[in-house]
Amino acid sequence: MTITPQSGTQYIQLADPTPGTAMPTHQGPIPGLFKPLTIRNVTLKNRIAVAPMCTYSASDGFMNDFHLVHLGQYATYGVGLIIVEATAVLPNGRITPNCAGLWKDEHMVQMKRIVDYIHGAGSTAGIQIGHAGRKASTPPPFVVNKSDRATLTEAEGGWDDLWAPSPIGWDDGWAVPHEMALKDIAFVKQAFVDAAIRADKIGYDVLEIHGAHGYLISEFLSPLSNQRTDQYGGSFENRIRLAVEIIEAVRQVWPAEKPLFFRISSYEWVEGGWSAEDTVEFAKKIHPLGVDLLDCSTGGNSSAQKIAAKPGFQVPYAEKVKHEVPGILTGAVGLITKAAQANSIVESDRADLVLLGREFLRNPTWTLQAAQELGVDVNWPAQYGYCSKPRH
Repeated sequence: MTITPQSGTQYIQLADPTPGTAMPTHQGPIPGLFKPLTIRNVTLKNRIAVAPMCTYSASDGFMNDFHLVHLGQYATYGVGLIIVEATAVLPNGRITPNCAGLWKDEHMVQMKRIVDYIHGAGSTAGIQIGHAGRKASTPPPFVVNKSDRATLTEAEGGWDDLWAPSPIGWDDGWAVPHEMALKDIAFVKQAFVDAAIRADKIGYDVLEIHGAHGYLISEFLSPLSNQRTDQYGGSFENRIRLAVEIIEAVRQVWPAEKPLFFRISSYEWVEGGWSAEDTVEFAKKIHPLGVDLLDCSTGGNSSAQKIAAKPGFQVPYAEKVKHEVPGILTGAVGLITKAAQANSIVESDRADLVLLGREFLRNPTWTLQAAQELGVDVNWPAQYGYCSKPRH
């Protein structure tokens, strides 16, 4: 398929992409946060990444100019890797009716426009693909109160074909999903493969499989949500089977020179649920299959979770995997807000990449601010460079 911009679309690309690259320009010691990271044939210019954040602003899976501006600003301000929000591989895999999708070729056009801008501004583009499972067909969180958020009916714009490993609703008031038949499992695996092929054609540099936060793959991993008695349930080996098979299938079509990430909920925050030790064993299984980096988040699979959130509260899980699974890289995420904090995570070898989410929503220029705080001279966007130093 040839991907061409929409008719009438015009936007400016800098002939020289170096302005705004946030690459160090001085000769002194470079803080770890601003050192490049090479994974396979892709080099991130720094260790800062935009975590995949849902914005609930698409229509029928199609991204639009909001996504161009939202994601493009991070490239303009020098982020090393920008990972596009959770993107559904099937229509019934959307978290909300307003989530992005990559289940058909037509979705590729606007995405390519966004990726081209990110590349033109000197940054690296990634995308997270996933399926929401039993947590699909819900309203965006900014539309209803969190306590009122539950499955949408068809009359409300939702859908009733919710898939999960077992017919267990996420919480009271949420729909009970259909237990997936083997043909459904085969179908969703192929959907991940098809989405990965499209992502490569668009030009994404990094692909991340979403296996966290209580969505479909995460539901299969956890004994709390997976009570199957076939080859996809019961034992640890059976519960990880879907994730392993998706990784194997995706790695066959995702180019060998491009990195593959996997996001996991490293700890479920519920007794009897998925544990940090499970995460280590899982990492040992998937690294030889071609997963380069484990993006270590936590929680999201049970309404009974008791999360002890504090600054950097998920970093120990990234650190544990990094030091117990030789060769695999890890990403740290979760209440990382300060430059010194992020730099310490990298320099103390607790993780290889730092992913920020909400902090970037609050402060899109965080990368440039971090450079100033850490004493690193970096290139600012040409259009803003004249004011990179405060006037006294």
